[in-house]
Amino acid sequence: MAKIALNKSSLNREKRNLKTFNRYLPALELKRQQLMAERKKAEDAVREARERIEQIEKDVSEQLPMLACEDINVEGLVRVTNVVLGEQNIVGTTVPVVEKVEVEVAQYSYLTKPHWVDFLVERLKEMVELHVEMLVRELRYQEISKATRTTSQRVNLFSKVLIPRSNKNIAKIKIFMSDMDRAAVVNAKISKTKMAS
Repeated sequence: MAKIALNKSSLNREKRNLKTFNRYLPALELKRQQLMAERKKAEDAVREARERIEQIEKDVSEQLPMLACEDINVEGLVRVTNVVLGEQNIVGTTVPVVEKVEVEVAQYSYLTKPHWVDFLVERLKEMVELHVEMLVRELRYQEISKATRTTSQRVNLFSKVLIPRSNKNIAKIKIFMSDMDRAAVVNAKISKTKMAS
């Protein structure tokens, strides 16, 4: 920390800094609270996507035990052809959002495949879309967490370092200037006494 000049201009500068810090701190605190709420929502969205994927897997395993039969090839029935992502601004932080997921279903013969393959294809489409959605939700969560961490660091910098330092510097300058004023008064009295004698 640089040594502070103990004069009136330094005092005014420190007072201006303190005023600025106190003006921005509430806005930063509000941003941090909003980001924390958004982070909680993002965390819930990731958990919800995971639970939906698990539920689909459970439904498929319960309703289609015949998938264990390796004679029927169900590989490559569904694949993602395109994912369109957009951007959303959350309290100054840009995060991705899924706008569209395009899924392609491979052609298969209804005569050579069992009837339950249609049900499987629908579940696979839903599962693929959910996986893409979950990946984007996880990315959103990471971005919001990073922004929350940065904003929290700034709040701590203002509230625990800059504001206390400015208050301390102001007090130090005021004490020094008060001492100098007292010394000037004492010197004036001494001079007056010497002149009178």
